[in-house]
Amino acid sequence: MFSLRNCGLWVAASLTKKRLTLARFSGDSAAPLATKFDVIVIGGGHAGTEAAAAAARCGSRTLLLTHRVDTIGQMSCNPSFGGIGKGHLMREVDALDGLCSRICDQSGVHYKVLNRRKGPAVWGLRAQIDRKLYKQNMQKEILNTPLLTVQEGAVEDLILTEPEPEYTGKCRVSGVVLADGSTVHAESVVLTTGTFLRGVIVIGLEMHPAGRLGDQPSIGLAHTLEKLGFVVGRLKTGTPPRIAKESINFSILNKQTPDNPSIPFSFISETVWIKPEDQLPCYLTHTNPKVDEIVLENLHLNSHIKETTRGPRYCPSIESKVLRFPNRLHQVWLEPEGMDSDLIYPQGLSVTLPAELQEKMITCIKGLEKAKMIQPGYGVQYDYLDPRQITPSLETHLVQRLFFAGQINGTTGYEEAAAQGVIAGINASLRVKRKPPFVVSRTEGYIGVLIDDLTTLGTNEPYRMFTSRAEFRLSLRPDNADSRLTFRGYKEVGCVSQQRYERASWMKSSLEEGISVLKSIEFSSSKWKKLIPEASISIGKSLPLRALDVLKYEEVDMKLLATAVPAPLKKYITCRELAERLKIEAIYESVLFHQQQQIKEVQQEEALQLPKDLDYLTLRDVSLSYEVREKLHFSRPETIGAASRIPGVTPAAIINLLRFVKTTQQRQAAMDELSNTDQYLCETDKLEERHL
Repeated sequence: MFSLRNCGLWVAASLTKKRLTLARFSGDSAAPLATKFDVIVIGGGHAGTEAAAAAARCGSRTLLLTHRVDTIGQMSCNPSFGGIGKGHLMREVDALDGLCSRICDQSGVHYKVLNRRKGPAVWGLRAQIDRKLYKQNMQKEILNTPLLTVQEGAVEDLILTEPEPEYTGKCRVSGVVLADGSTVHAESVVLTTGTFLRGVIVIGLEMHPAGRLGDQPSIGLAHTLEKLGFVVGRLKTGTPPRIAKESINFSILNKQTPDNPSIPFSFISETVWIKPEDQLPCYLTHTNPKVDEIVLENLHLNSHIKETTRGPRYCPSIESKVLRFPNRLHQVWLEPEGMDSDLIYPQGLSVTLPAELQEKMITCIKGLEKAKMIQPGYGVQYDYLDPRQITPSLETHLVQRLFFAGQINGTTGYEEAAAQGVIAGINASLRVKRKPPFVVSRTEGYIGVLIDDLTTLGTNEPYRMFTSRAEFRLSLRPDNADSRLTFRGYKEVGCVSQQRYERASWMKSSLEEGISVLKSIEFSSSKWKKLIPEASISIGKSLPLRALDVLKYEEVDMKLLATAVPAPLKKYITCRELAERLKIEAIYESVLFHQQQQIKEVQQEEALQLPKDLDYLTLRDVSLSYEVREKLHFSRPETIGAASRIPGVTPAAIINLLRFVKTTQQRQAAMDELSNTDQYLCETDKLEERHL
């Protein structure tokens, strides 16, 4: 780790919502505000901020340790949030009262819903974000969160103690050791180190130790994790150069304007902070054969692309695109970095060539002929830990009460990090209280899909969320994340505010009432055609149609339907979100019934819990190959369903395992019954003795 500019800097958030002056103690001898917390979160990125805030919302005294307070909430790569699949994660994080969606609604400069040509189940909410504004708003939120303390500090080591006998794991974490030798103790620790574990920045043939540009890597912590026996891998990613806005000829490029009206990310935001007409446009350009030529002629000057370390498949560098898809034109989106920023982010142009060649390549692209490069693009190589070493609660198998979240688990993207962060923070707090973990299953949310994929399949390349990864996309939509997760978050763990819970309750009851009313209104198809001539309703056979059926037509929305039948329906169009959600419920009404049946079948499999103390390597009462035993021993699935998704675990092995679990459960039930009978007979004998 690196030595701090100000080792003793501590920042304490007030225990009320009022903003207090930050407490600063300069010098190495400064005494900390406390040396014992319930939860310590290491890292102030997108996973760390969500984890720290979630643990504090659950009522745990939480410490957030970060290299520098002024980098909390920093968007290290692209200036955007959301997208296809990623927008779903943001809605689910928000449903659990997470931060990033609300902060995006206060900081965006261009809001757009992607994938509109397809159904609402796969729409992707996305926004260009003002970097400076997002960081300011996130820091304001974090530094004013009750029960949350923020300290600048570099963590060199973990404090380990004897394990709890009732849980698996070789030891238990009980705190951290800072770079200055001081210690801070805690009941749970969450690691959200991003790309900092032995991170290296690469430009051309030059390599420099760094977690990101301007920040030193984490070396001591990486060594500690390796010594503990964690399986460590290596991944790489990259970022494009930054271009001066004034040097770009936007007049010859394709312009993209924001949506009007703009759809907010958060369920509790009525609107975003900025009007559509005041938002900034994005522009589209493309690469050309000259770009390919520069890349191919200079591969010998690019060590990053020659590395065997796996990079992101779905957000590859321009060098990877040229090599993988030769003779193609590739999109380059020119995205603003903020309202008052002079920089443009060329999305799709991640590159690690030497700086002078990057500048040469940029000026070959349409609209960028006179572009001025302000900062070169660069690659980052970093350690990650095989995510099959964590449970669905994100606690590690090896070390009790140690949780991993974010890029340390092999994911890429702000949204994937935030989703893991909120789950890790909740479960770190629950672990302190000795309560059962909070687990989101594949049938409940994209967060569940993300974590299940990581913990059962692992990853050997940066993992990115897509809608195609979810089996039950029609049920796991962006619009209904609150009905899936907010009530669980409020009742089971207490991480959801009363305001959000009441809002979700109102929406749930309004939807149920609205659907009931729509089902009760019934006219002939010919009458509906007269009432709503815009709808393509067939009148060949004058069959009765419910209002809910009419709402399924593409041309019909709640506003049009309420105009046709105003008395019972006009109250449902006063809230934009309610009207839109009723339309979506109508669209998917017929197919959701069948999907709910499939979900129940999967939930039955997931309900078959595997004993946590099973030693698969020495288990004698079940027929399993040694390969299967090794895979089960490494991943330690918690349910039969999770075991069935591990590559290499055969259907025959699952049947044998299922038979073993059921036999064991029956044997245990019989023993419990016998024990109860013995106890009853013993008590009866004692009673008779007393009578005698």
